Amino acid sequence: MPDDRAPADDRAPVDDRSPVDDRSPATDRSHAAGRAATGRSSGDAGGQAGGGRAGRAATGRSSGDAGGQAGGGRAGGGVSARAAGELVLAIDQGTSSTKCLLVDAAGAVVATGSAPVPIRYPRPGWVEQDAVEILDSVLAAAAQCLADVPRERVRAVGFSTQRESAVVWDKRTGQPVGPVLGWQDQRAQPICDALREKGHGSRVRDISGLPLDPMFSAAKLRWLLDETADAAVGTIDSWLLFALTGRHQIESGNASRTQLFDVRAGAWSPELLDLFGIPSTALPEVTPSAGPLGVIGSRGGVLEGLPITAVLGDSHAALYAHGDRVSGGVKVTYGTGSSVMRLGAVANDGVCMTVAWNDELAAEGNIRSSGSTVAWLASFLDVSVDRIGELAAGASSDGVHLVPGFGGLAAPWWDDTAVGLISGLTLGTRPAQLARAAVESIAHQVADVVDAMGAADALLADGGATGNDVLMQIQADLTGVPVLRARTANLSALGAAFLAGGFTPPISYDEFRPHPGDAAAQRSAWRAAVARARTPHFGS
Repeated sequence: MPDDRAPADDRAPVDDRSPVDDRSPATDRSHAAGRAATGRSSGDAGGQAGGGRAGRAATGRSSGDAGGQAGGGRAGGGVSARAAGELVLAIDQGTSSTKCLLVDAAGAVVATGSAPVPIRYPRPGWVEQDAVEILDSVLAAAAQCLADVPRERVRAVGFSTQRESAVVWDKRTGQPVGPVLGWQDQRAQPICDALREKGHGSRVRDISGLPLDPMFSAAKLRWLLDETADAAVGTIDSWLLFALTGRHQIESGNASRTQLFDVRAGAWSPELLDLFGIPSTALPEVTPSAGPLGVIGSRGGVLEGLPITAVLGDSHAALYAHGDRVSGGVKVTYGTGSSVMRLGAVANDGVCMTVAWNDELAAEGNIRSSGSTVAWLASFLDVSVDRIGELAAGASSDGVHLVPGFGGLAAPWWDDTAVGLISGLTLGTRPAQLARAAVESIAHQVADVVDAMGAADALLADGGATGNDVLMQIQADLTGVPVLRARTANLSALGAAFLAGGFTPPISYDEFRPHPGDAAAQRSAWRAAVARARTPHFGS
């Protein structure tokens, strides 16, 4: 564990003697609390937090340089002069963008590329993307990353992908049919409600390890198949593997997030396929997370001829990147939503059972709105996201609580009827109190999931919102355990690179230790606010 001799601000550097470190001691303190949280999907390690990582991107330095950026901050895909040896291309396909990192065996990022991915909200509760646009973003980011790299230096490709999003395409033409339904999409709620009313909820959880919820792929795939016949179905990893290699397959961890997978048997469940009305002939073959997963064909452009040797869900990839520390810790990825994950199954209805990689089981709690809460408040107050962070840093919430039940509450409550709520308002409440309450809501929700999981030695923090020192300290205070913030950005992409390349360099951290205080009273007040946001049907 880290050295107990912390500096005066209770944030101690935890040095694992690793080149995978893009935050130098000299620059670390400059990224103060004016970094709020916004970003990408619940497991997206590179999600942006009010500029928390973007502020470092302008340096254009690789992760092997002190204070350099290990991620998509550099346009043009320039190559570090320090690069040596065989390289692995990591492709991190997230909700709002695709990032590519070229990584050497020491874990140093030697080139980067990125491309945006549009998101559409055609109706309340509907979240759509376009499968071809996602593929195009992969090819554009890869071309940028590899622009100055001799192809013979690249030996393999590893993918980290957004999870649960549902894709359907025509078996004959290979072209998508209908939109990608994003992980936040709620249109399939009636399908879940109907199954629950028929008494199937507990059986679905027993087999899949997941509660009945439209966040997972099964109900979304049913909705898409109602619109299309004779289709192939899959998640984002499945679509990309098919488009690039011609193989209809899905990685085991991503398969475990569909709600059609028997998480203990490690195979598609005929019973769940029958319940959701998904024909087995439409499903991809389940593959391990690592191995020969196909060679990229001509549709892959600059990627043609490269072997794909690893695929992971984004949150799983971030967990993998933490290496040996995952044995006693709980990984928290802060993005648009948040993913809280630890290795080993947890017998608790508040969290999910999932496959971390290959056949390794994990427990996970998903939080629907964390960074997106801050983004919403910034829009509501007509200020920047960074301004929300600045206001939160200098204020107390003064009894104000913001429960972000914009689309219900996920783990550990799994209450689709919960509503968004701001409580504790007085005539003295100002934007600063609301800003602080928004940031605190992220930490409280993570603490709720950690409580459901049981004791942890430490929280292993990654994702864009970790640039907010205030959030990290609040998180340590509310959970009562140290928060180890990865100094390296883009752990999701790095995890995919490490698995694809067969190497796992250690990660360096900053440590935030719990302060003595009134955490118990704060947690009690938060739980009372959550109870008010939930309906009597689900109790308090």
